[in-house]
Amino acid sequence: MATPLRLASVCAPSGDVVAREIEGEIIIVPLTSGIGDADGELFTLSETGRAIWKRLDGKRTLQDVSRELSAEFDGPAGEIERDVIGLTEELLKRGIVVEVSRP
Repeated sequence: MATPLRLASVCAPSGDVVAREIEGEIIIVPLTSGIGDADGELFTLSETGRAIWKRLDGKRTLQDVSRELSAEFDGPAGEIERDVIGLTEELLKRGIVVEVSRP
């Protein structure tokens, strides 16, 4: 099992996916097989997922993402941190994002 992400982790979209915003929804399309659960599967994200996705730029830590979302949305900071880590771990497991090193 991979090491769980921490708030100090930095992630970015994988080069094996393309994401587009269409009518307010983020659509993620795998470019190679083995991404997600099935070949050619499309992914869409909820409002919270979209807010997280837009901030996974390979520069911000997950803590930075959580702080920005705490300032934007009304919710307990701990819950927002758990949501950010949970979604990012799921995207990492599916190969949609990668963990990157901070420069």
